[in-house]
Amino acid sequence: MASANTLFKSHEEYRRNKELEEARKAGIAPAAVDEEGKEINPHIPQYMSSAPWYLNDNRPSLKHQKNWREGEADAGKQYDRGVKVFQAKKFRKGACENCGAMSHKTKDCMDRPRSKGAKWTGKHIAADEKVQDINMSSFDAKRDLWNGYNPDSYTRVVDMYEKVEEQKRQIRKKQELEKRFNKDDAKDHSSSDEEEDDEDKINETQEAGFGKVEKRVRTTAGGASGSVRNLRIREDTAKYLLNLDPTSAHYDPKSRSMREDPNPMKNPQEKSFMGDNFVRKSGDYHQWEALTLHSFQAHDRGQDMHVQAAPSQAEAYHRSFKSRKELLEQKSKASVVEKYGNAAEAPDSDALLLGQTEKYLEYDAAGRVIKGQEVKAQSCYEEDVLINNHTCVWGSWWQEGTWGYACCHQSIKNSYCTGEAGLAAAEETALQMQQNLEHKAAEQQARAAALDSSSEPSSSKQLDLAAKKGIWGSEVSEDVQLDKDKLQAALKKAAEKEQEEAENDERKRKYNSMSHDTEVTNEDMEAYRMVRSRADDPLNEMQALKNSQYGYV
Repeated sequence: MASANTLFKSHEEYRRNKELEEARKAGIAPAAVDEEGKEINPHIPQYMSSAPWYLNDNRPSLKHQKNWREGEADAGKQYDRGVKVFQAKKFRKGACENCGAMSHKTKDCMDRPRSKGAKWTGKHIAADEKVQDINMSSFDAKRDLWNGYNPDSYTRVVDMYEKVEEQKRQIRKKQELEKRFNKDDAKDHSSSDEEEDDEDKINETQEAGFGKVEKRVRTTAGGASGSVRNLRIREDTAKYLLNLDPTSAHYDPKSRSMREDPNPMKNPQEKSFMGDNFVRKSGDYHQWEALTLHSFQAHDRGQDMHVQAAPSQAEAYHRSFKSRKELLEQKSKASVVEKYGNAAEAPDSDALLLGQTEKYLEYDAAGRVIKGQEVKAQSCYEEDVLINNHTCVWGSWWQEGTWGYACCHQSIKNSYCTGEAGLAAAEETALQMQQNLEHKAAEQQARAAALDSSSEPSSSKQLDLAAKKGIWGSEVSEDVQLDKDKLQAALKKAAEKEQEEAENDERKRKYNSMSHDTEVTNEDMEAYRMVRSRADDPLNEMQALKNSQYGYV
């Protein structure tokens, strides 16, 4: 687009303008000045510094680059917070039914919900708030929470805290002076020397109460100075210096934490620091762990319980479970103490043990109670009770891991007593079992001797069997002696048989009765092995190719 100040120029004028522009960029010539007397940066490109043609501005200027639209100023607009305009004495139509103010509706009321609103009681009518219709133009101005806040009001808070800090400083100074002068009570000092000593002691020594570090703190609104106290006592060894081994516990300098124990092999009574993990298992950690475990177990047993989803429900279930468990334990303990007594209690006196009673008991000849209440047993099990005509109790006899009765050696508890006859029968049974074992051992020895005596004929049978295996089977011994003449005769016989089978029709072959009259010899088997065809033999395939007038290429 053409510009008004971009008129037709000759070559000489264009050259002079370029030289002036280069001189301005180099700082040799003064910069151009706009209509307000401000210098124009020579490094601004021409398409930005040149005004459009429709402005008819031939002077150098940057006014056309400025925002000419005037925005709405929101800085001076603010709400009067908490201002009341009118206090009514009775309820008005259209007012809030809860508090009675006309400035808002019932659903927008911020007061406490009353049991009976001002509409029905007509008492305690709230004052009307000042309603302002301020239209903020910008997005941030509409949502500014600090609109209308006066920062000068915060100076009262600052003054109050400064007074408190000054009082604390005076108290610490007084306490420090009292502590130091208590040590020097025996020495006399003049009043002037004491004043100088006071200032020297405070200035020379910076204890924990006085040692403050002035630090500049960065904030969004600028810098603010504050005092930072060193929380670690300098006499204590730093945790990262307790063990200089690089493979020991890890120290995080950002959080100043060392979770693991730097010296795990050291005696715990001699250690001043055992890692930061001990804090993780202190306080309510064990209660939380028990609650989580109970929730997991209850969920596995079908209860709809989850610690993270419904923590209040899980805690209520756990509390009721603990109360029921404690109640059951108390009942069980009370029943055991009631039945067996408490050995931890003080024993009864001898006078009570040897005391007399007026209870009347009458027994029969067998020792059973006829009249009166039977004496309470001292044990929960029956003692000295004889059943089924036994004269001894169950468990009075033991043999080879078996319990029984000593009167008849019966090993079944509900069996009837057999007396001496049972003892004799048991002895006879044991004797008979011993004789049976001895007889069985004698039979085994006789059988072994008979096998040893018949070893020779069995060896001859084994030789015959081995010979037949060598003839019929594939297991041929190496020491087989073959007769050459018989072998030639066997080969000739095998060839004739093969030729006869080839000439005759297979359908007219003789009936094979699977029985043979002649014995097969080693020479016959050797001839059969030599003559038979082998399909997996490569030389056999080559011989077939030669016979068919074809050979290997």
